[in-house]
Amino acid sequence: MEMFFAQVGNFGFPMVVAIYLLVRVEKKLDELTIAINDLGRVVEKNVP
Repeated sequence: MEMFFAQVGNFGFPMVVAIYLLVRVEKKLDELTIAINDLGRVVEKNVP
């Protein structure tokens, strides 16, 4: 049982940090995708 708690201590925190960062990056990527699509529509409208 002590070994299990040691493993959770060693890997639990990095896993939580990694999941948190992945969730944040996913949100930013979604916003970036929307911005790129909007930019594409604006460029298409302004091309003669």
